[in-house]
Amino acid sequence: MSSTTHRMFGALLVRRMPGASRPTLNIERSDQGLFLLWLAYMGLLVFAAWLLWRAGAWHRLVEADPTHLTLVIVVLFIGCSLWAGRRAWELGRQRSALDAGRAQGWSSEFLQGTEQPGADRASWLQVLGEHAHGPHEMAWWLNGIQLKLGLLGKVIGFSILALQLGQMDSFDPSQSAQLLKSLTGGLGIALLTTVTGLTGNILLGLQLMRLDRFADALVADALAISLKNEGLRDGDRPTGP
Repeated sequence: MSSTTHRMFGALLVRRMPGASRPTLNIERSDQGLFLLWLAYMGLLVFAAWLLWRAGAWHRLVEADPTHLTLVIVVLFIGCSLWAGRRAWELGRQRSALDAGRAQGWSSEFLQGTEQPGADRASWLQVLGEHAHGPHEMAWWLNGIQLKLGLLGKVIGFSILALQLGQMDSFDPSQSAQLLKSLTGGLGIALLTTVTGLTGNILLGLQLMRLDRFADALVADALAISLKNEGLRDGDRPTGP
């Protein structure tokens, strides 16, 4: 069974859950509520980043990682987060069109297509699901890349540590401070990249999960309207002579 079909069944399941006919957060029920929620979330992250900058954490983070993998992870997170904001705006626009019954957007195409004689609702549902969820797959892949880059930094850091240990011929107590400094360099790379990758993965995952949940509700509501319209049409047909 394809991933699109799985998403369709997921949308149907979400539609049957109590209180799941619409996005669960109250703010998302307003016009462009999902985008406003994303703005609030990003505001908190920007404030936290400013506090870290005031504490000098960003400078130390870049200085302690000669591989610059932490910087790559941060840039990747910022780029994906900006895309998530743009996607939240688009999903909110599609939700507003569906709620207002306007003849535009993916939901309108789905409803018009299923009203055609002999239309295959399952095929139209797959098309709608692809519009609603398809772009998210690349974002989830990039979210996993953040974690993999963190693990790569961990491997590089421990490799540097192992090489430094292998080059030690003898231990001189008078040079213990310099020795410890050189050894902790590799350990610092391993820890910093891992922490940065895990943090970016979690924070971006929260955004993508919210987008998926909103898209599920959009698909489920469009399907419910289609089934309701079909029931009304069947009710208008003559039942017999």
